[in-house]
Amino acid sequence: MIRVLIAGLGNMGLSHALAHHHHPDAQIVGLVNRSGTVDHPDLQGYPVFTDFHTALADTNPDLAVIATYSDSHADYACAAMDAGAHVFVEKPLATTVADARRVVEKATDANRKLVVGYILRHHPSWMRLISEARDLGGPYVFRLNLNQQSDGPTWETHKALMQTTSPIVDCGVHYVDVMCQITDARPVRVNGMGLRLSDEIAPDMYNYGQFQVVFEDGSVGWYEAGWGPMMSETAFFVKDIVSPNGAVSITEGNKGASDDVDGHTKVGGILVHKSSGDTLIEMDGEPGHQELCDAEQAYMLQAIAQDIDLTRHMNDAVQSLRICLAADQSIRSGQPVVLKET
Repeated sequence: MIRVLIAGLGNMGLSHALAHHHHPDAQIVGLVNRSGTVDHPDLQGYPVFTDFHTALADTNPDLAVIATYSDSHADYACAAMDAGAHVFVEKPLATTVADARRVVEKATDANRKLVVGYILRHHPSWMRLISEARDLGGPYVFRLNLNQQSDGPTWETHKALMQTTSPIVDCGVHYVDVMCQITDARPVRVNGMGLRLSDEIAPDMYNYGQFQVVFEDGSVGWYEAGWGPMMSETAFFVKDIVSPNGAVSITEGNKGASDDVDGHTKVGGILVHKSSGDTLIEMDGEPGHQELCDAEQAYMLQAIAQDIDLTRHMNDAVQSLRICLAADQSIRSGQPVVLKET
């Protein structure tokens, strides 16, 4: 039985907690929530803490699940590994590349398992999309975005997230990870631009951004993300991959509700276009948000039990974050960012 401590009970943390609550090989030993309370009926009776470090010392977990705000991810992950725990941490892994590398080095040196919450890696439809694109062969053009028209509580959540992380970093790491899995080439240059479209966010933050990334094999990628009540619902969910041999595109997917977390991962259908004709692959029975979180946590437990080598997974997490942070740097500086070999 794996003893699990969950830190953060927002949208993702709550789902991860429920995944462990229902998993036969997991035992929740503590929940960390700033309010000191837990509202979900299935999670009543577990010890609740308001401080992560106190919870870590008192519960001595085998696994720490970190779903707090981004600026705490690196320090919490390292503290958990120092205490002997394996770690699942929500994306982004950290808010700087140096911190991301620090976490990976800690996991390697301490021989701890580290899994980052790239939920699309556990979605059968996205796995099929990546496979179909790779079968076409590169170089590729990636056209991906996720603009969210948010208001009310969802806009409040987005504003809270933007205290530490921009939309292109928070959402972008998922889709840049998809680009990297398909091209499997080193990124060489990033150019971004963005705009602050609301007085309700900090003067040094922007709620709309887009960037272009160039890969060593000649592939080029475009990603766009925007949050807020002013965002358009026209062309807000583009997932399109083009190669010399055709294209792969998501035909359905999110229909516009920014608080519809199932819609953010939904594929519906994959259109494969070749000179010989088009093929529509219907992706029936797609998993919902909770099922995907269940799959993520099952993989985390499997990685511990079976001693799965996570080196590539950790390096990929750093690489996708590195690209998105370079885009953020480009937006703030107004200059392209060259990514040197590491």
